[in-house]
Amino acid sequence: MDLTSLRGDLVRNSEQPLHIQLYRRLREAILDGRLPPGTRLPASRALQEQLGVARNTVLNAYTQLFAEGYIEGRQGSGTYVTRVLPDDLMSPARRRSALTSGSAPTEPRLLSRRGQSLAQSPTMPSVEWRRPRPFYPGVPAYDHFPMRIWRRLWNQCLTDPAPDLLGYRTPHGYRQLRVAIAEHLNAIRGVDCDPDRVIIVSGSQQAIDLAVRALLDPDDEVWIENPCYPGARSALLGAGAKPVPVEIDDCGMDVDLGIRLSPRARMAYVTPSHQYPLGSTMSVARRMHLLHWAAENESWIVEDDYDSEFRYSGRLLPALQGLDTTGRVLYVGTYSKVLFPAIRLGYIVVPADLVEGLLAARAVLDRHPPTLDQAVLADFIADGHLARHIRRMRTLYSARQAALIDAVAGHCDDLITLAPDDTGMHLIGWLAEGLRDTEVAARCAEFGISAPPLSPYYHEHRAPRQGLLLGYTGFDTDTLKAGVSALAKALCAARG
Repeated sequence: MDLTSLRGDLVRNSEQPLHIQLYRRLREAILDGRLPPGTRLPASRALQEQLGVARNTVLNAYTQLFAEGYIEGRQGSGTYVTRVLPDDLMSPARRRSALTSGSAPTEPRLLSRRGQSLAQSPTMPSVEWRRPRPFYPGVPAYDHFPMRIWRRLWNQCLTDPAPDLLGYRTPHGYRQLRVAIAEHLNAIRGVDCDPDRVIIVSGSQQAIDLAVRALLDPDDEVWIENPCYPGARSALLGAGAKPVPVEIDDCGMDVDLGIRLSPRARMAYVTPSHQYPLGSTMSVARRMHLLHWAAENESWIVEDDYDSEFRYSGRLLPALQGLDTTGRVLYVGTYSKVLFPAIRLGYIVVPADLVEGLLAARAVLDRHPPTLDQAVLADFIADGHLARHIRRMRTLYSARQAALIDAVAGHCDDLITLAPDDTGMHLIGWLAEGLRDTEVAARCAEFGISAPPLSPYYHEHRAPRQGLLLGYTGFDTDTLKAGVSALAKALCAARG
């Protein structure tokens, strides 16, 4: 290309400096192919004479092109357009081409064994929709959350905040929040704890992960409920432990079966107050048997107190941890279901002699959760707003559960059976003979609803009965009725 033609493109007395104009004209010529890769450019003095500009104009334009990777200098040879342009490197096609070049690895790159275990571990499906579709389980009633109160507490914290709210904090968590949690758990859940034994975490999943990282060695055997919360199983596999599935009945985990399967297991993971996902409650006899086994074998128990706050009749059942006299139970709770999932705050109450070790492990994970969020939550609890919110939600959720049961009875009770539950945020819909829950769940998705199948919660998906998890707490009555209508269509389509 004869660069003399650029002379007419340069505008003197313009607000844009000449070297910027020249840089842009040269860049355009490179990108549209008029100056192909490998083209030798004139020396700065030669181009200065061709264009009738100062030499500094050319030098400054070349400098900018050098900096952005459009041209390169070859010692003793001159200046050339680069073979691979930066714009090409930024394109997906070029990136794919670069990965298959001679410098790229010829064999697939593999994760570590632990990384592969994590990648293949079962996880809870994430909610991808702008608004969760019925009957996605575990969704709180967002529209009934006292957001004005929450906003006011936020504003109070942000008005001339103390320096300790803006800086790094101990991995233990914000002390006022730990005090509020300890008082709440002592009074409401019968948990034996003080603030120093409470560690703030980013939800129950992190609490479980922290416990298994700190207390288990690779190949340690751990009792898990069958069916089980997938996140717990994933945490165990990620730590290199060996989950031992133990069957669940109406009285909770079958402790005798666990002893027969793995008498020396290092840990047991249980949801005794409201088993997830079946909803059974562990009997007092089973609880005492489990505690005795843990004490005799110096094993640990991780108690996940999943959605126990939402009990609709009778008194709240005290936690398993409150019965523990030998310091074998780690008690896990979260505010994802009580308030909203995005808060990402939970806690783990640990025996006194484990505090320092778990704090050291906690510091490795992410140092500490956001302090401002903890401060707001501490005020929310201390001012009584949490207790009032839970009481209102119990009434609301109980009514929504009844609405779901009535709607199913009126539309499709010949294909799916629901029974009321005194606790929780979802019901199990037991399917009629011949229906497969995975197929019905797929049909539900086609009709715009989300009803997770029960069988994936079982070890190797071997469910003795086929069922669906039907969440009701996050959906008003009209939405539940419309959802049941869609569920009936999905059931009929799956039946064929």
